[in-house]
Amino acid sequence: MPASLSVRLESQPGHPQKKGVPLMPNLDLWTFALNCYAREGVETACLELQSQGADVCVLICAAWLEARGVACNQERMCALEEVAAPWRHIVVEPLRELRQAWRSPAEQDEALRELRKTLKTLELQAERSLLERLQTASREWDESADANQWLSALAPKGSCRVALETLRNAAYQTQLELAGV
Repeated sequence: MPASLSVRLESQPGHPQKKGVPLMPNLDLWTFALNCYAREGVETACLELQSQGADVCVLICAAWLEARGVACNQERMCALEEVAAPWRHIVVEPLRELRQAWRSPAEQDEALRELRKTLKTLELQAERSLLERLQTASREWDESADANQWLSALAPKGSCRVALETLRNAAYQTQLELAGV
């Protein structure tokens, strides 16, 4: 956790870590993802990161782990990718590609527009399933005082610093909100 956030949180009356309670309630990753993604600028940031090759579900999981203070290491990053890659390639990407291919034709065809909505729902369900799988894979990973830079470690290389910081800030704001701080 960034030192500035830690100081800001610890200065709050009734700060949960002062009582030995985890900073963020042990909420499921899906609830965290919904709250985080709803924050201003996050959708745009995630789409930018996705356009550069990032798996947004993995990045949201990374933001969740980082906000919870779970230490990042190579073994854990590989474990997340081993869970995500097959599901992404077999399920999520084909649904997304088909939905995107139908964008223009659906503007002129009501039946196709309705099918595209259904496809979007399926894509969201597939992403939810992936987040549940990522949560299961990381269930036993404890909080740590070690530095954790999940987002930086898993982000695509390139000029995505602003998008990454948008996601990181949203994750910490979500953490504060869900912790009731």
